[in-house]
Amino acid sequence: MNEAIRKLKPTEVWNKFADLNAVPRPSKKEEKVIQFMMDFGKSLKLETLKDAVGNVIIRKPASKGMDNCKMITLQSHLDMVHQKNADTEFDFQTQGIKMLVDGDWVMADGTTLGADNGMGVAAIMALLESKVIKHPALEALFTIDEETGMTGAMGLEGGVLQGEILLNLDTEEDDELDIGCAGGIDVTATRRYNGKPVPRAVTAYEIKVKGLQGGHSGIDIHRGLGNANKIMNRLLYHASNNFMMRLAEIDGGGLRNAIPRESVAKLVVLKSQIEEFETAMMKLAVTIKKELQSLEPTLAITLEQTSAPNMIMGLGAQERLLKGIYAAHNGVYAMNATIPDLVETSNNIARVAVSDGAILINCLTRSSVDSAKMDLANTLRSAFELARCDVQFNGEYPGWTPNPNSSVLKIAEAKYKELFKENPKVAACHAGLECGILGQNYPDLDMISFGPTINGAHSPDERVSISSVQKFWKFLLAILEDAPKK
Repeated sequence: MNEAIRKLKPTEVWNKFADLNAVPRPSKKEEKVIQFMMDFGKSLKLETLKDAVGNVIIRKPASKGMDNCKMITLQSHLDMVHQKNADTEFDFQTQGIKMLVDGDWVMADGTTLGADNGMGVAAIMALLESKVIKHPALEALFTIDEETGMTGAMGLEGGVLQGEILLNLDTEEDDELDIGCAGGIDVTATRRYNGKPVPRAVTAYEIKVKGLQGGHSGIDIHRGLGNANKIMNRLLYHASNNFMMRLAEIDGGGLRNAIPRESVAKLVVLKSQIEEFETAMMKLAVTIKKELQSLEPTLAITLEQTSAPNMIMGLGAQERLLKGIYAAHNGVYAMNATIPDLVETSNNIARVAVSDGAILINCLTRSSVDSAKMDLANTLRSAFELARCDVQFNGEYPGWTPNPNSSVLKIAEAKYKELFKENPKVAACHAGLECGILGQNYPDLDMISFGPTINGAHSPDERVSISSVQKFWKFLLAILEDAPKK
C-alpha cells in the first residue's frame, strides 16, 4: 500500500515520509522515532545529538560556496496525533501508518496520517541526506511531544541551537507564511461521586453520537463544527429535565487538540416512560442534525436498549455535571481585533469521561493574548467549580508575537512572489506552534513558519496535497539557496 507513496514526486521527500510513517510515533511514546532519527543522522556521519528531554539535533555543513551564509535551523516535531475511526483496528504504538493515494491527496486507511508534522520532518531528512542540493549550514531540530504538551520545545535549553534563522515547517496552507500563533493552557476538571444502586423498574439505554468531522481544535475551531461532547450533553440535559433518567457512564472525545468526533453514554429510564423518552430523544436528535446539516452531513445519533449498568449517578451530581458542561464555553470566544478573520481566543471541550464514581473533563484553551487566555480559563474554572469539580491548570505555553519586520520574512515573501507570481498571505494562526516557546530561550532567532496544504489534521480524515508538497519543496529549496550572508 505504501509503495505507491514512494513513487510520488519529489521522491526524496515522499520516501522519507514513508520511512518515517513506518515508525510508531504517538505523542509521549516517541522512543522508537527518537532512535530512528538518531540512527538516521549517524548513518549520514553528521553531528547528531539528543538533549535531556529527547529532542534530536542534527547539523550539516554548508554546501561549497555557501560558508559565508547564516546557519539556518529547520524545525519540525516527531510526534503525531493518534486518532482512528471507531471501526478501525489499529495500534499506534506498534503499527506503521497505512497510506493510500486518492487523486491529488495522500491519506491514511482509517487513521490520522501524520502529515502534521511528518511532511516537515521528511523534508528536513531529505535535505540532510542530499548530496546535490545547495544550502547554507543546516541545523535540524526535531522536537518531541508537540501535540500533547510541547514538552520538547519547553525542555530545549538555551545555548544548544547555533542557527540565526529558524524555519518552522508546521503550517497547513501552502500560500501562507505564519509569523505568529496562539498560546494555550489545559483546563482539567475532576470529581468523585458516590454511585447509587440501579432501581428495578428501569430500562437501560446507550446513546451514541458519531459521524462528526472532528479536526484540529485550533485551525478548525472557527468552522463551527459539531462537538460530540456538547451534543451528548444537550441530549442528556434534555432527558434529565423531562424524564426520570439517571446517568451511568459517558465516554466522549479523546485528545485535547482534536475536536471530539464521537461520544457514547449509558443511562437508565423508568420503564413507564420508555415510549415518551424514545420519542422525545429522537425528535431532539432530528433537530440537532438539522441544525448541523450543512457542516456535519454524516452526523448520526442513535438510541438503543442495552444491559443494565452496575451503578448510576445520584441526582445532585448528575444535575451539576450536565449544567456545568452546558455552561462551559466551547468554540470561538473572541476574534482578533486587528488581524481580519483570525480567531483570538477559543476553547475545545475535548474529553468527557464518567464511570465508576469518577468525572473527568479535559479542555484546551487557546489565545494569542495571554490575559484573554486566562480570562477564558477562569470562565471555565467557574463553571466547573460550580459543578463541585476540582479544576487544575496545566501545560501552559506562550503565543508567538508577530514580527512583520523579520528579515527572513522579507526573503520568503520575495522568493514566493518570484516563484509563484503572487503574494503569499502573511498571517498568524490559531494553533500552538513551537516558535513562541523556542523564542523564550532564543529571543534573537528570526523565525517564520510554512508548510504544504494539509486538510483534516488531528482526525482520520487528515490528508496532504501531493501538488502542494511539490510547491512547498520548491519554495523551501529556493529560500535555502538565497540564504542571507553573515
